[in-house]
Amino acid sequence: MPLFGTDGVRGLANGALTADLALSLAQATAVVLGQGRSAEARRAQGRRAKAVIARDPRISGQFLGAAVSAGLASSGVDVYDAGVIPTPALAFLVNDFDADFGIMISASHNPAPDNGIKIFARGGVKLPDIVERRIEEHLEQPKLQPTGADVGRIARFADAEDRYLLHLLGTLPARLDGLHVIIDCANGAAAGVSPQLFADAGATVTVIGAEPDGLNINEGVGSTHLDHLARAVVEHGADVGIAHDGDADRCLAVDANGRIIDGDQIMAILATAMKDRGLLADDTLVATVMSNLGLLLAMEEHGISVVQTAVGDRYVLEEMNRSGFSLGGEQSGHVIMSDHATTGDGLLTGLQIVGEMARTGKTLAELADVMTVYPQIMINVPGVDKARVDDEGVQAAVAAAESALGDTGRVLLRPSGTEPLVRVMVEAADDDTARAHAERLADVVKERLAL
Repeated sequence: MPLFGTDGVRGLANGALTADLALSLAQATAVVLGQGRSAEARRAQGRRAKAVIARDPRISGQFLGAAVSAGLASSGVDVYDAGVIPTPALAFLVNDFDADFGIMISASHNPAPDNGIKIFARGGVKLPDIVERRIEEHLEQPKLQPTGADVGRIARFADAEDRYLLHLLGTLPARLDGLHVIIDCANGAAAGVSPQLFADAGATVTVIGAEPDGLNINEGVGSTHLDHLARAVVEHGADVGIAHDGDADRCLAVDANGRIIDGDQIMAILATAMKDRGLLADDTLVATVMSNLGLLLAMEEHGISVVQTAVGDRYVLEEMNRSGFSLGGEQSGHVIMSDHATTGDGLLTGLQIVGEMARTGKTLAELADVMTVYPQIMINVPGVDKARVDDEGVQAAVAAAESALGDTGRVLLRPSGTEPLVRVMVEAADDDTARAHAERLADVVKERLAL
């Protein structure tokens, strides 16, 4: 079974993800990513390869970070430890600092007992599958073992936050003076930087979920638990709420009425704004097959093409990089703005949303009206052979549902990438219609694909 999942290596800290594994991964990464042409040029000048590491505030990040640092330094890599910062900050610093690679220790929106290791190549980009496989192969091969003066050094990256904040402020379309923003930091990596960012941009800031203790990350707060933020926005009479996840690579929002604005609506707002300002490359947005039908229809109405990819922000990013597109993302709030970032950046996304409110003078509700969200029903069907989704009976049922829905709905059957189940998704103009078709299709899948 592959060690790397859709977003790095993830598991129960000190269970599946041990200090030994973290050290070995760091050593293997040093072999694969620490010996490129830039590193060779450095060595020719008597310098070593260099890497930036960072973590979210989970308590397990302390020992995993120490293991990663030890693995890199023992392989002759100089380590610059940025401490607790968001994942997109780490990606930015790898590029800005001209590092050979970076390692982020985080399990994103997962609960506190979990942790993960995400690796970024030179330039701050996520690794393609082939490079991840090479790192896995090197886990069982000889490691680099320099001695004496050739071992790596470990130093604190003292101005990491300042570099990142200045970069983000430079992207702002308009100052946020006069706007009241409530920020939910998920008791995660955004707690030390997101409130400062919005305050420096001119907003009045109220903060929740910004008391990380190493154990409370994502616990009842953040982008996966929006009720607290929605109540706070209404109670404080704020203009907008911004929610991050544990490592702040996601952003969801709440308007002044407490209504949740998801990733599809955020992309619709940003895509139309960027097109109006001549900043949307090829007038194209990249989204996944799970994006709401309302987004597709809204983009068509505004003359914006939509390229759809498999589920996962890495696939969105791959398509953006391959074709030179400037905006893409997922319904979950992973939004990538390639003119300013190499990965999803929740702080950048939130800043651009509120910046667009300031630039246009519109409320978030008015901006979000650019698209109508179609009811979307998802049913997971377990205990089936997910490899047989092309079954004739299943496909006939899908075709019948698509015919009945016409242009007012959409059907998607997708085998899970990690579990023995099939996901049935139906969108329609009303909830009852979507649910009826989804339940009917789920019954067919259960019957036809039973193990």
